Amino acid sequence: MQKKSQPRHLMDAPRQLALPFPYNPRFIHSEFIRATSNAGARAWLGIQHNTRSIPTWPDQRLVLWGDSGTGKTHLLQIWADKEEALFLPGSILSQNSSVYWLEKIKEQWVKALVIDDADLITNPQALLHLLNLTKELGLAVVLSGRSPPSRWDIQLPDLASRLRAITTVKIEQPEDALLRILLLRLLAERQLVVPSTMIDWLLVRLPRTASAIREAVRRLDEATLAHGGGVTRNLAIRVLEDLLSFDFIESLEETEEPLFFSDF
Repeated sequence: MQKKSQPRHLMDAPRQLALPFPYNPRFIHSEFIRATSNAGARAWLGIQHNTRSIPTWPDQRLVLWGDSGTGKTHLLQIWADKEEALFLPGSILSQNSSVYWLEKIKEQWVKALVIDDADLITNPQALLHLLNLTKELGLAVVLSGRSPPSRWDIQLPDLASRLRAITTVKIEQPEDALLRILLLRLLAERQLVVPSTMIDWLLVRLPRTASAIREAVRRLDEATLAHGGGVTRNLAIRVLEDLLSFDFIESLEETEEPLFFSDF
């Protein structure tokens, strides 16, 4: 007698649909992770004070620089909130928008200016105009970038010389304790429940940079949303292969015991 086939919907478990909800980090003072690696930047910005203060930097200008993910944007947002500063992403300063921001900065409530990712500005003339106007108005200015201004690709000689004259402070790569806290916080923000043993496993094998930790959590979040289930070693190996240490990948290739990705 012919065996009755199972309904298709019982045989194939559907994968969970990954809804495109954007991840928006919260840049508030109470959630900034203080560490030795960012102590210099915190001191220069004076964010330990809750009230507005007049910066003592030369020409009231400062450049905060460091690798991606080290906390530059978070620190600048804290400072901007405290100092009633206009906060601008560098990517927004295009040729068409420069006139708008030049007028915006003249508004009475603006007491300072922050330009995040200033090294990504595609319209150097707009940045030069903003620096000239803030000096005329007596406003403090803080810029950020992934490298010091001397390494920025600035083709405008006048702007390049002015940027090189600004005091710079670097945010260092996070220490081990900070990386662990960062990983735990990022997982919690995305509501990912990960066993402590898996946390240790990731920290040993991922690059010791904040950007790598952020990228790893982003990929794990997308993978769990798309395929269901939790964060496991097999899932991590599958989606983080290019981030995991070379020695670890070599050990996988040499082992005779196969790895199964049934939970991916």
